[in-house]
Amino acid sequence: MTKPTVVIVGAGLAGATTATELRERGFEGRILLLGAEPHHPYIRPPLSKEYLKGEADRDAAFVHPEAWYAENAVEFLPETVAGSFDPGAHELFVAGGARITYDSLVLATGASPRRLTVPGAGHGAVYTLRTLGDSEWLRAALAIGGRRVVVVGSGWIGLEVAAAARGYGNEVTVVGSSAVPLSKAIGTELGGVFEKLHRDNGVEFRNRASVVAIDGTDDGPREVVTGAGERLPADIVVVGIGATPNTAVAERSRLTLGNGILVDAGMRTSIEDVYAVGDVADPYLPAIERHLRNEHWANAIAGGQVAARAILGERAVYTEIPYFYSDQYDLGMEYSGYAPLAEEADVVFRGDKDAREFIAFWLRGDRVVAGMNVNVWDVNDKVQRLIREGVRVDRARLSDESVSLDSL
Repeated sequence: MTKPTVVIVGAGLAGATTATELRERGFEGRILLLGAEPHHPYIRPPLSKEYLKGEADRDAAFVHPEAWYAENAVEFLPETVAGSFDPGAHELFVAGGARITYDSLVLATGASPRRLTVPGAGHGAVYTLRTLGDSEWLRAALAIGGRRVVVVGSGWIGLEVAAAARGYGNEVTVVGSSAVPLSKAIGTELGGVFEKLHRDNGVEFRNRASVVAIDGTDDGPREVVTGAGERLPADIVVVGIGATPNTAVAERSRLTLGNGILVDAGMRTSIEDVYAVGDVADPYLPAIERHLRNEHWANAIAGGQVAARAILGERAVYTEIPYFYSDQYDLGMEYSGYAPLAEEADVVFRGDKDAREFIAFWLRGDRVVAGMNVNVWDVNDKVQRLIREGVRVDRARLSDESVSLDSL
């Protein structure tokens, strides 16, 4: 009997995790891993953190050593772009005219950074940060030091880039649309903690601001023009205004879309034998009874593992709590929880917020729906337990550092 073939479109962390999980769970069929980039699969957090800051070398970003793919019979096809697929024939159409027959198809096509659509946005030295190549170019530019850097966007990527730029001795101004950085992600009070952190490290902010033009030449920008008419001197501009899921293959093949490719709790799409994972997937989370697309690396791992188990016919349900982390200057944090539920929740603090050593809990009623530990370590599993088990908590005990989280 012919062994089954799994084709994975997208060679990022989600695609690589799917292949890894299949092999580790005993799958003996053929695995093809198609990547649009020339690189083997890599993870994205180092691109805005330790690699960008010069604290790690390039190899630290890769999921596996190059030899792993041959050793595990994973056929890696770099610079291979999929166009669409025929679900009836179980064929994937690849740019250039090739057809690949599959038994199971996994779409891990990721997301692309949103671009500025203002005059001058195409000048040289106007960067986005998504790929390994982006990080390499930006690291080289920032490492020169003494340059004027304008970061457009005051979300996680924007602030991590700002911290890296300051570490190289550059002048940094962050232009953000919200009144407080990160307010959409963690609220104004906690966003203010991060704004003060950056101001303490010499970063300037233009909040509630927009960019209407970038003046310069083909060689690079000279000034960033805001909606208020201010002209900010700039040698480097970094745009971090979010990302959009890469759904072109899904759209051409008539998959059902939501905020990305709509999938069930087993990462199955609306078409049989087709799965979606990672940044492009919009999975159903039974814990909150709704779909939630998540662009963080932990989601790429969890989704890839679930899809692999579903392909193998095992019981497969997405149960992981969304998680991410950030490192900026001397601040490290971990966040676990459900952002849609946290939007309407109260925040309870344990620790010293002014000293930036605390845990923040988002509560709906008497249940924790999200938590963030800042410069407090070895507590994330305990925070996740409170969320996962729906523990009813007393707010006074929750905020009291003398009360063990294990006792709640």
